[in-house]
Amino acid sequence: MDIKGKRFLVIGGAGLIGSHTVDELCKEDVGEIIIYDNFSRGRIENSTNAMRDPRVKIFDLGGELLHRDILDMAMKNIDGVFHFAALWLLHCYDYPRSAFEVNIGGTFNVLEACINNGVKRLVYSSSASVYGDAVEEPMTEDHPYNNNNFYGATKIAGEHMARALYHRYKGESNFNYVGLRYMNVYGPRQDYRGTYVAVIMKILDRLDKGLPPVVFGDGSQAYDFVYVGDCARANVCAMKADSTDSFYNVGTGIRTTIKELAELVLEITGSDQKIKYEPQGLTFVKNRIGSPVKAEQEINFKAQMPLREGLIKLIEWRNAHKAEVEQRRKEAGVSDE
Repeated sequence: MDIKGKRFLVIGGAGLIGSHTVDELCKEDVGEIIIYDNFSRGRIENSTNAMRDPRVKIFDLGGELLHRDILDMAMKNIDGVFHFAALWLLHCYDYPRSAFEVNIGGTFNVLEACINNGVKRLVYSSSASVYGDAVEEPMTEDHPYNNNNFYGATKIAGEHMARALYHRYKGESNFNYVGLRYMNVYGPRQDYRGTYVAVIMKILDRLDKGLPPVVFGDGSQAYDFVYVGDCARANVCAMKADSTDSFYNVGTGIRTTIKELAELVLEITGSDQKIKYEPQGLTFVKNRIGSPVKAEQEINFKAQMPLREGLIKLIEWRNAHKAEVEQRRKEAGVSDE
């Protein structure tokens, strides 16, 4: 889609990926960017820079996915929608009924409002959680749904609802969509609620106190760490693309173990601490690296930020926002241990 002069609604636009996507849209010649967020996880501080752009505003009637009349009003005269809002993995684990209502019911509300209001294109935030543990590596988009947690189940449901409604209304509306399956997203504005990447913030917390980083198990768990700014670019690429009814990995294709990640943080910070290994607790996925090929070929997206440089940017942001980071720790219930 040609995005020049277009109006965009960014649902969950004050969250980690959402706020960076708003920043990325500000670099484009778009008409208006409306943030729709209930601020349950998103933060107004994440939107501070973007709000200096006169094209950016927060939808002032509300930001709840379950308030269908308000959501419908927010969609009026909108050309494209980015849908980031969802309860996170551990919240879904603890409160599956709420996860069903927000992640599945709320996503249906978004799809319905898009179709009813003639929205031309939706970029839906799915997740690599749909894959579960890898049965082959790297995982292509044809990798089987090997998920066994409720968060992943809600994302699978969202994907299939989008596909089913696209085909139901094909020919009756101009609605089309694509979905993005993010790998392990990290970077500035990160909080402590990301199940796999919160380990970075916790390592830094311990180093601040002169304590060694803790790694659970032997540290061989391997993931594909992708910088949040790259994820933002992926969203804009997906909105601009011509493809529809398809899903794309957003990652680097590079395998990094938790042990390697901890060692890299120690190197960057100049710490002489040694990794402390502790028995492994609850782990949803131990191995997840995505193939980036399809996204590069079909939506013109390729991750650019090397992990070392991205971690430096995260550390710089954290050092410049100490009070905000401490507030995020408290909100997530992170202990001082």
